[in-house]
Amino acid sequence: MKVRLLFVGVLALAASVAGAQGTAGSIFGHGPAGGSVTATSGTGAQRHATINGRGRYTLSPLPMGSYTVTLENKGATVDTRKNVNITVGRGLEVDFACENDKCEEGG
Repeated sequence: MKVRLLFVGVLALAASVAGAQGTAGSIFGHGPAGGSVTATSGTGAQRHATINGRGRYTLSPLPMGSYTVTLENKGATVDTRKNVNITVGRGLEVDFACENDKCEEGG
């Protein structure tokens, strides 16, 4: 009986996780530490992240659709990627160039 209840519990948890991931994707990548990245959808919805000290960022969850991804540093737009298409349940890497190919702080 305990095994059956455990199995049912595991199935319920798997179904809830799959449902939560079933409508969104993500954008991740690297860029200059301290910069910020904004993803703007065709409907105008935005998601924002600061690039960490290791030069990495993640934007999630993002509903499926087409996005413009913008890198900003000190309030100025540095680079823009248009038509970044998010697929449900998937991550898409969007990297930005770093000075001397060093994205980390102090690098």
